Amino acid sequence: MFRTSVALAALLAATSMIMPNTAAAQEATPPATSEAEDPYLWLEEVHGERAMEWVEAHNAHSLAVLQGDPRYQALYDEALDILQATDRIPTPGFTAGGHIDNFWQDAEHVRGIWRRTTLDSYRSGDTRWETILDIDALAEAEGENWVYKATSCLPPDERYCLVSLSDGGRDAVTVREYDTVARAFVEGGIVIPESKSNVAWVDHDTLLIGTDFGQAGDMTDSGYPNTVRVLRRGQPLDQAQEIFRGETTDVSSSGYTLRDADGVVQATLINRSITFYESETHLVNADGSTTALPMPGRSTIKALVGGLLVFTTEQDWTAPTGESFSSGDLIAWNLDALKAAPTGTRPELVLHPGERDSIEGVTATRNQLVVALFENVRGSVYVLRPQDGAAEWARTRLDLPANVTVGLGSADTESDQLFVSVSGYLNPNSLWLADAATGTVEQVRSLPARFNAEGLTVEQFEARSADGTMIPYFVVHAQDMPMDGSNPTLLYGYGGFQNSLLPGYSGTVGRLWLERGGVYVIANTRGGGEFGPRWHQAALQENRQRAHEDFQAVALDLIARDITSQPHLGIMGGSQGGLFMGAMLTQRPDLINGAVIQVPLFDMLRFHRLLAGASWIAEYGNPDIPEERAWIEAYSPYQNLRAGQPYPEVFIHTSTADDRVHPGHARKAAARLEELGYPVLYFENTDGGHAAGANLLHTARRIALEYTYLSRRLMDEPAQE
Repeated sequence: MFRTSVALAALLAATSMIMPNTAAAQEATPPATSEAEDPYLWLEEVHGERAMEWVEAHNAHSLAVLQGDPRYQALYDEALDILQATDRIPTPGFTAGGHIDNFWQDAEHVRGIWRRTTLDSYRSGDTRWETILDIDALAEAEGENWVYKATSCLPPDERYCLVSLSDGGRDAVTVREYDTVARAFVEGGIVIPESKSNVAWVDHDTLLIGTDFGQAGDMTDSGYPNTVRVLRRGQPLDQAQEIFRGETTDVSSSGYTLRDADGVVQATLINRSITFYESETHLVNADGSTTALPMPGRSTIKALVGGLLVFTTEQDWTAPTGESFSSGDLIAWNLDALKAAPTGTRPELVLHPGERDSIEGVTATRNQLVVALFENVRGSVYVLRPQDGAAEWARTRLDLPANVTVGLGSADTESDQLFVSVSGYLNPNSLWLADAATGTVEQVRSLPARFNAEGLTVEQFEARSADGTMIPYFVVHAQDMPMDGSNPTLLYGYGGFQNSLLPGYSGTVGRLWLERGGVYVIANTRGGGEFGPRWHQAALQENRQRAHEDFQAVALDLIARDITSQPHLGIMGGSQGGLFMGAMLTQRPDLINGAVIQVPLFDMLRFHRLLAGASWIAEYGNPDIPEERAWIEAYSPYQNLRAGQPYPEVFIHTSTADDRVHPGHARKAAARLEELGYPVLYFENTDGGHAAGANLLHTARRIALEYTYLSRRLMDEPAQE
């Protein structure tokens, strides 16, 4: 993290829309397939007066219903207790001089503090922390709604850092230079005004920067930087020297440095993201010119270790020198040779994952390459080393618990140590300190149980999707669960962007759902990355429906096994997962009795015109191209909402401050459902960005609202209508 790393008349009038009558539904307009036909475009005016009156009325209604439920307060108190627990594991980040940094939030530090200790102190039972920056104090002093986003410190001493601060949790940030020794922002130091910027240190007086310079073409259609410039200390922003410019139809362009273990820059690179998945990598030469490197279009640089540039390919690829590699492979190039002869340098295979394997993490310590490899959605950590004449590198498995999720944490470039997190659905998170050189591991922290897991178990099943593909899913339940379809069951899914849903411990799921007799299910559908790039790419664009069918298959399998039944089955997902929930709602509402639809995509004929939506064309297709529009319109939830369907009352929530997925998606979904005669619960947090919560109090409220809703829909007998 730290290393690089609402008047009353208006209210009543608007509220009357919330519970429409059947006659109104019968007179509903046909689905909007063009802007001219869409009666709810005004809801896309994020801060528009009419739109905000609508939001405030719906918030008042939904909060009255859910917070008025006798279960809400207890659920809120329990969620907040877990979120603010002071015995959480502080996530450690190695910094220079053997120090450990951490960003921490609790009841006393709602916005959070950036703090530091030593490794020895961290490993002890009585850690002594020094505060570097207090975000609560800063926000109060400056009268700003600051939300901490990230910090990037300049190697090797990491005294000077670029701190990214967001107004209310949006993706756009203000970047300010901070002195960790003086414990103050640098007077006259670097300040980058609010924008979706990318900034990287070259040296103390030089930055690579992409931001909105106020000129045409500075930003892409997706709202990200289109140019890379060199900014010298003291230089006005508009005088930064441009060294690279992409196309406005790209997603973004950004510059960064590759540094060795001593912090010395070995290469300055530019990443031109043409689409969400396809990119070019350019080497910045000494004279400021650039040279394109012959990397696969779908590839990701992962590490620099021992002079070797390590990257993954997300496509089958033949190198300029003739070597062939498979999608998902981990590959290495000698960096010096590559710079000298880009097309003449032979790459070597580091690791070829199996058919049901996925590389979920790669990092480097001072001398070692470390990989988190998941085999059938179960994680292991390996140290990889070159071996002469072998087809791929040798690997040694670290002695960590089995059948769990592993996560690679911060790695130390001053030694070969790194942190590894271990967790499972019923296994509280533990943190391990590993030495990649010796293979030794030591558990340094363990999270206390947040819920009673006695009598609970985890099973992995498979469901047959419409095309015959077997879709794995996990079920967390009581061992003595009756197989009579009576179990309140929450099915979670995401299904996109190669994001894997891996086993993990959630105190709130455990305390607010499992302890109360609920069953929790996680679907590992295509579109995710559980089995590598091919598992993701099988559900791209024209094949998106496959992922929806996978999710439906899991629901059908749960019912077929008598784990649950329609009156007791609910679904949950956010962002792309919110689209997933919308597709289930419009395609198979007969299977479910509830849906929590979080910060969703919903109007897929306009997603590319709203905020960062254009960057996702590579995932979904382009609605402006007739052929692609046809397959998108076939599943787009907003256009497929119909009267007379067995839709349950749904709970939709979003954030006014979300500048990634436009809140108009969620607003229009609720408005259209109401127009068609369906009851809807809708809540919009005015802060919080895409996370839908700017602080722990907001997060606890959101969680409590969700589980109150789920209790009403799935646990009450009979389920409410």
